[in-house]
Amino acid sequence: MENLSNSFYETLDKNTTIKVLTETLKGADDGELFFEDAISEILVWDEGKIKTANYDKNKGFGLRRVDGEVVSFAHSSEITDDAFLTASNAVKAGGSGESNRVFDVAPHKVSLDPMYVGNNPMDLYEFNKKVELLKNLDTYAKDKANNIVQVSASLSAHYSKIHILRSDNVDLADVKPRCMLRVSIILKDDNGRMESGSHSLGRYTYKEIFSDTTWKHAVDEAIRQANVNLVSIPAPAGQFDVVLGPGWPGVMLHEAVGHGLEGDFIRKKTSVFADKLGLQVAAKGVSVIDDGTIIGNRFGSFSFDDEGTPSQKTTLIKDGELMGFMYDRQNGRLDNKKSTGNGRRQSYAYVPQVRMTNTYMEAGPHEEKDMIANVKNGIYAVSFGGGQVDTVSGKFVFSCTEAYKIENGEIKESLKGATLIGSGIEAMNKIAMVGNNLELDENIGTCGKGGQGVAVGIGQPSILMQNITIGGTE
Repeated sequence: MENLSNSFYETLDKNTTIKVLTETLKGADDGELFFEDAISEILVWDEGKIKTANYDKNKGFGLRRVDGEVVSFAHSSEITDDAFLTASNAVKAGGSGESNRVFDVAPHKVSLDPMYVGNNPMDLYEFNKKVELLKNLDTYAKDKANNIVQVSASLSAHYSKIHILRSDNVDLADVKPRCMLRVSIILKDDNGRMESGSHSLGRYTYKEIFSDTTWKHAVDEAIRQANVNLVSIPAPAGQFDVVLGPGWPGVMLHEAVGHGLEGDFIRKKTSVFADKLGLQVAAKGVSVIDDGTIIGNRFGSFSFDDEGTPSQKTTLIKDGELMGFMYDRQNGRLDNKKSTGNGRRQSYAYVPQVRMTNTYMEAGPHEEKDMIANVKNGIYAVSFGGGQVDTVSGKFVFSCTEAYKIENGEIKESLKGATLIGSGIEAMNKIAMVGNNLELDENIGTCGKGGQGVAVGIGQPSILMQNITIGGTE
């Protein structure tokens, strides 16, 4: 990591940087200097041609000082000694300077195995090869379905190098590559009805996405979903038993439960889960994990978070009992807890927040087919789109992008306009069966909080939930 670390001292004097940082954090409870050098691109395909081709390079630093609940923060895209000194003066003005704690002038290297590997993925293929991929995707889709109205797709990548100097002597560096492919298809039937389908996936490198197997899978799934929606009927409304499919439907768990277990909401007692530690908050057999250590194509994984805390696996709910919460350094300290490695930020220009990593429900003993067989009149929800949740009350609303009617234990017509309505704790206690088919999403999750977006992992096995309120269009 030495070369990566040194790259941030190209325009800064290392000794001066450490000296100024020492003075900035004198008397502080915590703080860090966060460098980032990021490159990103996106190519958008629509109407048979490239509609957008953007390339962006963003480099800068964020300087943070923490005194109790007070956070003083400055950031700059100009990485010079003068800019750093100006940021230092601004940050020091907000500090109390009451304690004698001093930042060590000789930060030590912390040995952590890198979670992400490889060079800038954008360098792997020339621009014309990327355009060729999108063109081949368009041709493949139109050959597969002669009733296509529109093929839209985007190919994007992001690569960042980060370097953290922290107030307890930690000196860390890492790289984070991400690549995404998104495909959207609109189909039209003989009666003029049009419906859409989409599929997205993320990988570490373009090489994986450029594989015929990968991008054709995305197209096939988008076409399949559009065909399902093309024959869908209006969704009924009322109380139903609901079977949620594995993988991406875990977004409901992420929103309705996960956010309420983040330490800032817990400490401020603005979460429905506050003061419920050790109590039953879900049905027996339900266990929920947040794990940033999962290896292998997981954008919610990393060797250390954006405060320099090693990533870890945190048990949130075990057999229905609330076992713990997620913390960053500040909220953990104020709540007399240690950081769980959940301090994350969108970029150098933002302060860290308590954020999830890969959040999922552990597998249970049941087969999905047995869940469906147990439902006389219900809904089978395979995929979700947008949703809303109130962390104070735990109430949520989620829209299904692919759902089916269940009648007498059999999957019937596809449904349009189904929404799930409820509250987190109530819904978790209505889980009657947990499947043995745990899946994680295809790296498509971006979580928004406090004006910041970060990549997260989402997952669950199939689950059977009883007496759930469904809003429909029937």
